Amino acid sequence: MILSDMNETGGTLAEAPFRLPASPGRSDLIAKYFRGLGDQTRVRILELLRDEGELTVGELVERLVLPQPKVSNHLACLRWCGFVEARREHRTVYNRIADKRVLKLLALAHGLLDDNAVHVAACCRIDGR
Repeated sequence: MILSDMNETGGTLAEAPFRLPASPGRSDLIAKYFRGLGDQTRVRILELLRDEGELTVGELVERLVLPQPKVSNHLACLRWCGFVEARREHRTVYNRIADKRVLKLLALAHGLLDDNAVHVAACCRIDGR
């Protein structure tokens, strides 16, 4: 895949909520993609959408007990990277998992964690704790 100045939805890379190297390699892009899952709020949003189907921002705010701007920012990140898509019905916007492979990715992550939870919890190199 070659990066162009336009993404599939018509947004320019200049509008992206991140910066890429001038000539990103495949590993750079994969690392960026997985960074989308590097925040517990974003993972929680995906889990809620997996479990409940479509949810509005208000419903996500209610379930996560977080401020609406924070939830909206995380949703924007998830939408940009293709994890989540939005559907408008009149004045209401519903969010849902964009691709069934995201569900497989979540299942795989949970399965791997089941086998490695102690190591992940004890890791001091990922988040510095």
